[in-house]
Amino acid sequence: MTTTLVPYDEALGRYEPVLGIETHIELGTNSKMFCGCPTAFGAPPNTQVCPVCLGLPGSLPVTNQAAIEGIIKIGLALNCSIVEWCRFARKNYFYPDMPKNFQISQYDEPLCVDGHLDVEVDGRTYRVEIERVHMEEDTGKSLHVGGATGRIHGADYSLVDYNRAGIPLVEIVTKPIEATGAAAPLVARAYATELRELVRSLGVSDVRMEQGSMRCDVNVSLMPSGTTVWGTRSETKNVNSLRSVERSVRHEIERQAGVLDAGERVVQETRHFQEDSGTTTSGRSKEEAQDYRYFPEPDLVPMAPTREWVDDLLGGLPELPAARRVRVREEWAVSEKEFQDIVNAGALDLIEETVQAGADASAARKWWMNELSRRATEQGVELTELPVTPSDVVRVSLLVTEGTINDKLARQVFDGVLAGEGTPDEVVEKRGLKVVSDEGELSSVIDEVIAANPDVADKIRGGKVAAAGALVGAVMKATRGQADAGRARELIIEKLTG
Repeated sequence: MTTTLVPYDEALGRYEPVLGIETHIELGTNSKMFCGCPTAFGAPPNTQVCPVCLGLPGSLPVTNQAAIEGIIKIGLALNCSIVEWCRFARKNYFYPDMPKNFQISQYDEPLCVDGHLDVEVDGRTYRVEIERVHMEEDTGKSLHVGGATGRIHGADYSLVDYNRAGIPLVEIVTKPIEATGAAAPLVARAYATELRELVRSLGVSDVRMEQGSMRCDVNVSLMPSGTTVWGTRSETKNVNSLRSVERSVRHEIERQAGVLDAGERVVQETRHFQEDSGTTTSGRSKEEAQDYRYFPEPDLVPMAPTREWVDDLLGGLPELPAARRVRVREEWAVSEKEFQDIVNAGALDLIEETVQAGADASAARKWWMNELSRRATEQGVELTELPVTPSDVVRVSLLVTEGTINDKLARQVFDGVLAGEGTPDEVVEKRGLKVVSDEGELSSVIDEVIAANPDVADKIRGGKVAAAGALVGAVMKATRGQADAGRARELIIEKLTG
């Protein structure tokens, strides 16, 4: 069935979106959740498996304490209550990437409950309520070979890699997110962004969405404006980038509005996000809890974290992103808008690392937010993907401060570093980019420029000192930008008015 999309603004005029986001985060433990198998990403298929994570008869799971500490830290950082008693459950379903044909998870007794995370969009704060944070194990990975999409449809055959099966997986489930209006896609993205930064700050996961260690399932429903009855939701599965979280919400609002406008009903189903088109496509009807036949896991004892343990973990939490932003903004003395631009550009960590490595904060902001941000935009990559480090920026900044190079030459130094020509010092040496500081050499160039521009020279002799700018420009051109512009101006005026 083809649905006519309703323009976004028009859809928001008739319907109010309600969101829900379920986020899965792989913990960065050395071993899996219930066995001792390693968890390194990218290992050859099926080389990090054992009888436990393959679900072979007679094998018994043992809970990974480091993983439990990791989920408790996440729950505490999300302002959750940590329960005093909970247990694991078996979630039964049959799929090739589940070697046991059930997943050890938590059902009605999660470890962390009733939290929240505040996010800011366009100067307004939205509180996203957290319903639960629970522990489970990840599944394996199906590889569909042949075909053009990498999906099962059109593939010649499928393979299964069980390396990922059994890796500790935290699921964070929000309560319904209401009253976001037209900002709904941005709120969803801001939540995923803030959650990723929070988990990263805890050091319990690398939350690399491109590697699958953070995956979002995005739920969207619409209710007619002026009513309070939620519509039927769709669930877009495994959205693997922040931009795609935003795009999937926008598309689902436009799609569901088209379905409702046509007098049809929205089907409760899972959907897949298509990166190339920014649209979602139908997956399968959405299971209900009873379809999984949950029951308590008989091979694991209940968990009962003590208050002392939880308090120790709470006291050991690092500075969280929200508090860090307040501190950094005050230290750098920047406006709210400028700071938000830094955050939006993904430059906060880079600038702070540059400052910690010895650069002046204003210089660090200048290079990352102007020169390097422009390069990232031109190349269509994130700032963090540029082959330049905070240490490189510190060195370039120091070379400018020392007078070895000027700002114009610094840009050429970055050209060289980005091109793989070496460190900033090596680029300066190879390209001969040092500022011309020898007075004799500079004086000689100025004499040539004065001789070549007699009309401008006469104006300066006549008292129009502002005209010296033209001669300074000529000196800079003659020296390929390597002259000290300030000293060149002084010498020009001395020669013509002294």
